[in-house]
Amino acid sequence: MVVRVVGFALLLAHLLLVAWVTLRPRDVAWVTAPNLTPLAGIQADLLLGPAEAARRLGEGLLLLAPLGVLLPMADGRLHVSPWASLARTVAAGALVSLAVELLQTAVPGQVVDIDSLLLNTAGVALAHLLVVPAGRARLRRGRDRGRSGSSSRTRQDRGSALLRDEGSQGPTPTIPRVGIAP
Repeated sequence: MVVRVVGFALLLAHLLLVAWVTLRPRDVAWVTAPNLTPLAGIQADLLLGPAEAARRLGEGLLLLAPLGVLLPMADGRLHVSPWASLARTVAAGALVSLAVELLQTAVPGQVVDIDSLLLNTAGVALAHLLVVPAGRARLRRGRDRGRSGSSSRTRQDRGSALLRDEGSQGPTPTIPRVGIAP
């Protein structure tokens, strides 16, 4: 429960930070044209040299990457299919990135870039793959260890305690029959 609340609070804080960073108007003399051709912006970034390309591509990958960890953390489930979790998280990350790109169309100085959508989604997927499966496994081990270590009674004592606790819980509720009208 605590992990879920902390995850939700961090998720909200991160989304507010993303909105502040990406939806502020830019004070520029000119604006580039929107990039609607997939991978064209990434190819242009690679032509700028290794350092500048790494900076620009890293910005795209890291902007929404925390969502790859925070979305499953806010969900709070430990026993879930890794592939289903990845698919849900990547889909949600892509939708958040799309929402940011669409909102940027109304902000002066900001333009739509399909490559940032691709990079943001890839960053969410990478963060999820690198952190979430190992984190869930660790949390499951800690929870299982806490359950087995907290009981100091022997197996026989636990069995007799279960038998004592399994007393009658009262009669089974019944629904009275309703007669059929003539």
